[in-house]
Amino acid sequence: MPYFSLSIRQSILRTLVCAGLFPFAAAAQDAPAAKPQATAAVGTDAQDTPDAPQPSTPVTMFPHTVKSRFFASGQANIIFQANPPFHSPYEGVNSFVSRGEYKTSLVGTLFLGMQLRRSPHTPTDLIVNFESAGGRGLSQALGLAGFTNLDVVRNPNLGSKPYLARLQIHQIIGLSSKTVQHTRDQFSLATEVPEKRIDIRVGKMSLPDTFDQNAVGSDSHMQFTNWTIDNQGAWDYAADTRGYTWGAIVGLETPGYTLRYGIATMPTVANGIDVDYALRRASGQNIEFVAREPAKLKGTTIRLLSFVNHADMGTYRVANRIALATNTTPDVTATRVQGTVKYGFNVNLEQQLPGGYRVFSRWGWNEGQHESFAYTEVDQSFSAGVDRSGDSWGRPNDRLGIAFVTNAIKRDHQRYLQLGGLGFLLGDGNLNYAREDTTEFYYNAHAWRGLFLALGGSVIFHPGYNQDRGPVIVPSVRSHFEF
Repeated sequence: MPYFSLSIRQSILRTLVCAGLFPFAAAAQDAPAAKPQATAAVGTDAQDTPDAPQPSTPVTMFPHTVKSRFFASGQANIIFQANPPFHSPYEGVNSFVSRGEYKTSLVGTLFLGMQLRRSPHTPTDLIVNFESAGGRGLSQALGLAGFTNLDVVRNPNLGSKPYLARLQIHQIIGLSSKTVQHTRDQFSLATEVPEKRIDIRVGKMSLPDTFDQNAVGSDSHMQFTNWTIDNQGAWDYAADTRGYTWGAIVGLETPGYTLRYGIATMPTVANGIDVDYALRRASGQNIEFVAREPAKLKGTTIRLLSFVNHADMGTYRVANRIALATNTTPDVTATRVQGTVKYGFNVNLEQQLPGGYRVFSRWGWNEGQHESFAYTEVDQSFSAGVDRSGDSWGRPNDRLGIAFVTNAIKRDHQRYLQLGGLGFLLGDGNLNYAREDTTEFYYNAHAWRGLFLALGGSVIFHPGYNQDRGPVIVPSVRSHFEF
């Protein structure tokens, strides 16, 4: 991977300069160690993260009982983002718009659940979620590989009509007589589970609810908002354009490690809303190993993920050859072959530190020869970040964070965009290639009960991998409400 070594050193130096825009050092004064913060955020994997004590200040509008067979909660997340005009000598159909604009997104989710079986050794849950995703993203969510707002649906024509987001049967099968306390949340209703167990989910889901979780960078509603910071950008995980799929996940859970496998439906076309239900023909398969405090490394979690996708995908090199031979613009969709294979790997590290600090990093890679299909146009990604709770300044439910991500694509993908080809997100009409580098920061304040308010922003170098364009500055304001 010769395109990685030199440019990533330049990217890291650049982010150190950008970090000067964020008053992070002001919070680094000597202070007693912070208590863990617990929130009911979407995406938290309670099986990977030790249960934390509940905060003394309520973080939902209404209290949630742990005794009822039924569960109901909800949340709304509003993100306002803007960008001023920036340098751009040319633009294409899928470019991030250089004239400057502002947009607002709104996502509301209703979480419902019922314990069909309440046995501590074999509990069974029915999970049903309804969602509405409205508003718009900057440039209609085009022109950036690591887009600035994970809440934005990549097809704005779908509108904000409510839809079924999740419909799952969640089954736990105990492998030990010993049970442990478990924090009840939207995806798992039991308050007591076997210490060793098989965990099964079948139905409609979002794969990042379970795979590639991270306590620092996985929740766009309470933490960072960039697509490739909250998720691994090189993980082209099976999903429709709203981020959901139908599938099954089976996991072995123990105190020291987790091993899980999942298979899910792929979209029929890149970034499509319809999925192919014939798993023999098209599927996304994932396997993940999670090690908690390996080799007695206190506060350390390591996650190793591999994926293999089978779908009706095209090949960039073939599209380029056809375009050069016929003096036309390449079109990767014209080279699609059913059963094409795309695969990749991801390493996810998380570390708890004294003083309320937590750090994380992710490194991901996929083979990049075949069409970016389900998530975003990234073939390689490295991200790292840190956050800190507000205990030391008397606000235990506040949190601030800063993270950096650098994304890349392979040479055939680069050449495709240089010749004027279009992906489902990118296409400036030309390309002077460079890695896309982004620094994001935020401060999330707990205003009252279930209301959180956040200020943040991003600095993006080489939007869409094009060093002829940018940099782009995107300030952000977020409000989050839970009940």
